Amino acid sequence: MAVETFVPDDDCVPLTGSGRTAPSLALLARPRSAAEAAGAVLGRGPRGAVARGRGRSCGDAAQNAGGTVLELTALDRIRGLDGAAGLVVCEAGAELGAVARALLPYGLRPRAGAGGWTAGGAVASGYGNGVEALELLGADGESRTVRRGEPLFDATVGGLGLTGVILSVTLALRPVETAFLRERTARFRDADALLAHWTGGAAPPEPYARARVELTGRGRAVLTTAAPVPYAGLPRGHRARRAPLAPPSRPWLPAGGLRPLPGLVRARVVPSYGSGGGACFVRYRCAVPEGREEALRGLLALLADRRSPARAARHARVERVGAAGAGPLAFPVRGWCLGFDAPVGARGLGRFLDVLDERVAAAGGRVCLAEDARLRPALLPVMYPRLDAFRALRSSLDPRSVFRSDLSHRLAL
Repeated sequence: MAVETFVPDDDCVPLTGSGRTAPSLALLARPRSAAEAAGAVLGRGPRGAVARGRGRSCGDAAQNAGGTVLELTALDRIRGLDGAAGLVVCEAGAELGAVARALLPYGLRPRAGAGGWTAGGAVASGYGNGVEALELLGADGESRTVRRGEPLFDATVGGLGLTGVILSVTLALRPVETAFLRERTARFRDADALLAHWTGGAAPPEPYARARVELTGRGRAVLTTAAPVPYAGLPRGHRARRAPLAPPSRPWLPAGGLRPLPGLVRARVVPSYGSGGGACFVRYRCAVPEGREEALRGLLALLADRRSPARAARHARVERVGAAGAGPLAFPVRGWCLGFDAPVGARGLGRFLDVLDERVAAAGGRVCLAEDARLRPALLPVMYPRLDAFRALRSSLDPRSVFRSDLSHRLAL
């Protein structure tokens, strides 16, 4: 379903995701308080409103052609910290990496770590691990507290901003002794060897694990795992022993295989291809259930085929997911996550991604809606079988569809 066109005026600005595809024009509001956010929602035009963080999503979920977009980056304060209970309350526009850096001197770290994402953007995109409660602004301009376990909470985590505007997030904390992970790598001749290792008894116990699989050359794979480093685990004589909770200023410190905890060092957002830095790109991210490893192997083989436009991405990312999301639009499934970034100009990319969608749906998997700007609407209920429950809840909360986006128009959400 195509996004409707409209006649632009001087108050509208062009917006895209970080992939710089599917641009649209919208009226941009930058509220500095919850009251201003409520005023923007109540004063929206007939095309509704949607919230936006830093625009890190590659898709069109934070765009609203001809309507209002609330950019919440000015709502970036930490409202309260309860070290004894292990909780921090931060506004929706607070960058999770900045929250992590602020808490590190206290020996605390949010369980939800999404680096440069804002707290509200991370939740709306599906990062619900470690989130205990939300302050949600409804279509009537009133805010409410929504707690973990409630149906509205589950629908909001991964709900792409369509259940309301997230104003603040309560995050669970965990103690840390240092600002570092110890990183290890293992190399495999191909993806089959990687998956055999990952599904066998030697599966990595570390909480951080990701693999990169070559899509060109020999198809080799590299598995990187990491675990938090206690103070006693710092190498002797290492400068970090003098200030173990000081945020590192460099992406990595070679001695002892140490690397900063995620989010402490800013990472590059937009990849560059060849000599054309900052090119438009499509991020494809899909999930495949546990037990469907053959489907995952088939997808990787399709990506690495000599005629595949995905080879321009040079490598694919594979992660193992331990638990499924609770919400009807939650992307994670227990099993595997596969992703890659490809330049928009790759020949035949659109048709190729349609084929991937069909394969993923047939395997009982789904694509990540937060990163999508091109999925065909017919596949949505196949990938998300609880879609009707989401639509029913949304209809009861927002019968006039105040909260809408380019994605919700395109997929008839």
